[in-house]
Amino acid sequence: MPSVDIIDFNNKKVGTLELSDAVFGAPVNEDLLYEAVRHHLAVARRGTAATKTRHEVAGSGKKLWKQKGTGRARVGSIRSPLWRHGGTVHGPQPRSYAYKLPRKMQLGALRSALSAKLRDGELKVVSAFSLNEPKTKLMRQALNGIEATKTVLLVDTASDRNLELSSRNLEGVKLVASRDVNVYDLLGHQQVLLSKAAAEKLSEALA
Repeated sequence: MPSVDIIDFNNKKVGTLELSDAVFGAPVNEDLLYEAVRHHLAVARRGTAATKTRHEVAGSGKKLWKQKGTGRARVGSIRSPLWRHGGTVHGPQPRSYAYKLPRKMQLGALRSALSAKLRDGELKVVSAFSLNEPKTKLMRQALNGIEATKTVLLVDTASDRNLELSSRNLEGVKLVASRDVNVYDLLGHQQVLLSKAAAEKLSEALA
């Protein structure tokens, strides 16, 4: 079983934690990671692109000239798709891009992402995210103290108002609950900081 050091906000070791081998020591499946990221982006896509058909564009519905006898091509409406400013044929319409990804694939991708982060030394376990007051400056100092200076994903079990207010204005820092962890966030941040409680919960839930 993989073992990691538990540190505090002063980057001092305060203990060790045995992590689940099935969760943090799983083989890294890049195909699963790709599918999970693709699924996340598809679900988040708004799908609001729209074009107007001949029934929606502005313009009279009157027949422009009589059907026969003019020598010109027959035309029924100025809103015809063949004409400038006419309607669009088979253009995009608002729709959902979401699709279902099997739960086993989602869980497998999460295990792969967590294992990859631990393997690459980009995952740390903090004893607790405890701040006395909600100040961004204090949060920045704490992250600097544990050498988390780039994009950071903070994962905790329960919502802490002080932690939420202190981290939300820091560029590249995101706070999520352990139940909301996803592959897109894990791979999109260079460093992942888990609270001890969150690490234990993920080990239990994903095993």
